[in-house]
Amino acid sequence: MQAALQQQVESISITAFNRPFTHEAVWNARLQTTGGRYHLKDHHLDFNPKMKDQPDFDAIIKHELCHYHLHLLGRGYKHADADFKALLKQVGGSRYAPDVGARRTVKRKYHYTCSNGHLFDRARPVDTKRYRCGRCRGKLTLVKKDD
Repeated sequence: MQAALQQQVESISITAFNRPFTHEAVWNARLQTTGGRYHLKDHHLDFNPKMKDQPDFDAIIKHELCHYHLHLLGRGYKHADADFKALLKQVGGSRYAPDVGARRTVKRKYHYTCSNGHLFDRARPVDTKRYRCGRCRGKLTLVKKDD
């Protein structure tokens, strides 16, 4: 799987940039919402394995290769730099990574009210004997627990 990624990055580098990719491209499962990452110190590229099945994964590779080639050429490689924006547009790279649903949403299943009517939704339960309302110091009661 790593070898296939390395081959894909090398071939896109030659075809889109006319420059060889001579460093390492690896999968990084710790990436959550980003498509990839370019490392300035050792010039290797990390890619999110959740993005590999996206139809525009080649555009994500081109985005990271823009950082790579511009940095090695000593030109503006950051997102805000004009060199980066121009090269990204020229090769057809993606500006942003597609959403693959990796952002975790917190389900607030505990619903509380205080003696003065303030409502609170919580992901974790509260000890109603120990804690009070943060607005008015009123007594908390559990209204509903979603399952």
